[in-house]
Amino acid sequence: MNLSKSKYCEGITCLKKLWLSINKPDLKEDVNEKVFDTGTEVGELAKKLYGDHTDIEFNTDLSKMIDDTNKAIDAKGDTTITEASFNYNNNFCSVDILRRKNNIYEINEVKSSTHINDIYLDDISYQYYILSNLGYEINRCNIIILNSSYVRKGELELNKLFLINDVTKEVLAKQEEIKEKILYLNNNISDKEPDVKLGTYCQDPYTCPFFNYCTSDLVQPNIFSLSGMTFNKKCDYYHRGIISFEDLSKENLNTKYQEQIEYELEDLKDKINIPSIKKFLSTLKYPLYFLDFETYQEAIPSYDNISPYMQIPFQYSLHVKKSINSPLEHYEFLALPGIDPRHSLAESLVKDIPKDVCTIAYNMSFERTVLKKLAELYPDLREHLLNIRDNMKDLMIPFKNRDYYNKLMQGSYSIKYVLPALFPNDPKLDYHNLELIHKGDEAANAYSTLHLKSNEEQKIIRKCLLTYCELDTYAMVKIFEKLLDVI
Repeated sequence: MNLSKSKYCEGITCLKKLWLSINKPDLKEDVNEKVFDTGTEVGELAKKLYGDHTDIEFNTDLSKMIDDTNKAIDAKGDTTITEASFNYNNNFCSVDILRRKNNIYEINEVKSSTHINDIYLDDISYQYYILSNLGYEINRCNIIILNSSYVRKGELELNKLFLINDVTKEVLAKQEEIKEKILYLNNNISDKEPDVKLGTYCQDPYTCPFFNYCTSDLVQPNIFSLSGMTFNKKCDYYHRGIISFEDLSKENLNTKYQEQIEYELEDLKDKINIPSIKKFLSTLKYPLYFLDFETYQEAIPSYDNISPYMQIPFQYSLHVKKSINSPLEHYEFLALPGIDPRHSLAESLVKDIPKDVCTIAYNMSFERTVLKKLAELYPDLREHLLNIRDNMKDLMIPFKNRDYYNKLMQGSYSIKYVLPALFPNDPKLDYHNLELIHKGDEAANAYSTLHLKSNEEQKIIRKCLLTYCELDTYAMVKIFEKLLDVI
């Protein structure tokens, strides 16, 4: 078997995950390519922390990378080598940044995260195991992550953007464990798919891309279909053999779990709490402004006053109903690509939404946070933006409180579940019928790379972005009208 550091980390997380990655990679759920692109981008930038360096070019022929590494190591004097590649007893690794000073080595592992996960320690400990067994003297191991507190002001300051964490003690303490786990993986990977039960490792430290495959033989619906329960708690029930909704119906669960189970097992009519819905609707005063933002994140801030992974608003849709009988109006904003979108968005927003009107969002905490951040950034717009924020109402409340519920909501109050549950046969309200962009992460990825596209591609993507965001607020209007209908 030829282990790499990624395969090693897969294997110690779950032996079945490693086996499937090797033997049935096509079963993987679609992964967000943006995550890999971000990791590459952060890794490339981190290489500049130490100035001049020799980069070992990737090659599918790993022996070529190892030969190139040996040549770089043979050079006299202190050196920094990136993607330095090694093999010990058929166990392979590439070190993100390997530094040598006075023939003493330092291993640096770069992660695009803002905190250190335990799996990162396994990753770098595996690298230390290989290099130390090859005879290299290593005096320090670092995990380099992004500093979430860093705020860009002018040129990027790499020494502030990155945090270098010395984990040498932890790495040394893991060496015997690494040796045992490598032996275990080599001895237990065979032609036969391992029989491994589901566990917390299916979601921690990462959501396993084979989860749907591993749960495909379970009765539907099952414990993992239960909305709102922690995954750890679901695993507890699963290991006790309480898996089906029939099994769960005999347990002493809280009211919302019981309700989801009852609606699934029995043919119950829609639950509609008329007095509570009336009370909620009485808090909404015309004119009504239905608002939805789209945001994206950057690991490496492109503009001033941005931190790693800060939510950056680039688009909004706004549907307006001035009175119960007035025609529906629509306004929208989508920033140009390749610029900081926030100021132009904020200026457009205060033009489209007057002060002291009722603005409606779905899960308004997100929109309120965006407005607060914009207000902090632009003092000239602060009063108006906070006024919009302070007059906001949350359309999610009747569904979060289960004042309106049916089986199709599957225990969730997310708009992506509520909308098709209320309008199951309306193609105009079906996100699956949209072109190119069907959900928020696709919108974020599309905008964040828009400046890299041709003019013709940009036109197509912009149209799809506008259509997607418009549906978000149109969906809110239809949900609001549904609430009016039922009372």
